[in-house]
Amino acid sequence: MKKILVTGGTVFVSKYLAEYYTLVGNEVYTFNRATHPQSHGVKLIKGDKTKVCPELKKYNFDLVLAVNIYTEKEMLNLLDSLGDVGSFVFISSSAVYPESTPLPFNVNRPTGKNSIWGDYGTNKIAAENALLKAKPDAYILRPPYFYGKYQNLYREGFVFDCAMKNMPFYIPGDGKMPLQFYNVYDLCKFIDNLLIKKPDTHIFNVGNKDIIDINKFVEVCYDIAGKKLDKIFVDSSHNQRSYFPFYDYSYYLDVTGQYNIVPDTVPIYNGLKEDFEYYIEHQNEVMKKSSYFEYIANVLQK
Repeated sequence: MKKILVTGGTVFVSKYLAEYYTLVGNEVYTFNRATHPQSHGVKLIKGDKTKVCPELKKYNFDLVLAVNIYTEKEMLNLLDSLGDVGSFVFISSSAVYPESTPLPFNVNRPTGKNSIWGDYGTNKIAAENALLKAKPDAYILRPPYFYGKYQNLYREGFVFDCAMKNMPFYIPGDGKMPLQFYNVYDLCKFIDNLLIKKPDTHIFNVGNKDIIDINKFVEVCYDIAGKKLDKIFVDSSHNQRSYFPFYDYSYYLDVTGQYNIVPDTVPIYNGLKEDFEYYIEHQNEVMKKSSYFEYIANVLQK
């Protein structure tokens, strides 16, 4: 049994991690402001990541999973708060790569500002650098789009809702823009194996090696919902984010290093099916955007 700290622990990725490591028999602590319900079996350390928390120094964690750390200051606050730590894993982002980087994005490519993600990406870079300066043996994971149980962003859910409303789906462009996903279960499995094998490499891109495009993503979602799909293709005169939950941004990651550690991931159909089953029962936990439907009704359908 390990003593594990998960920063956050109440929403999507951090919640899934906290519950996963509790269920497999660890002593899991979450660090958050206690503004959301806490998962069963975890132990709450109440605090604010924008400040140093002396309470954390009372514990010597075997593993720290830094999930909801978005800036250099938040990372430094966390590092200054901790006592002795065994392993440290930071969930960073693929937004650290400039969009001009040749595809697929490789971990050996320089990081830099990405105009799509803006400060989110540059702040993640600064947090990575602060961590590696303080703990060179820490591991940094750079994912694409997460999906799976506890998804709280209106991505897959939007497509499912269109299907359940028996709507045609409005496809940006020709629908061939690539999308790369990563299931939250695969994240846990990768971390497990990473900490067993402890490779010399400390920065990993993580994600499915099989890329799907918008067409296939929507087709799978409608199929899972058991609905007929009619596609309407929308030209580039319309802002994609007005009616579709992903930016007009084609990228994907080289995840060779990840597959050297764990040779498989959850098939996208299986992952989206679990996602759909969870979504149908927990729609109130998703941050829905009515503006997508308003744009479709008021602009695209006229």
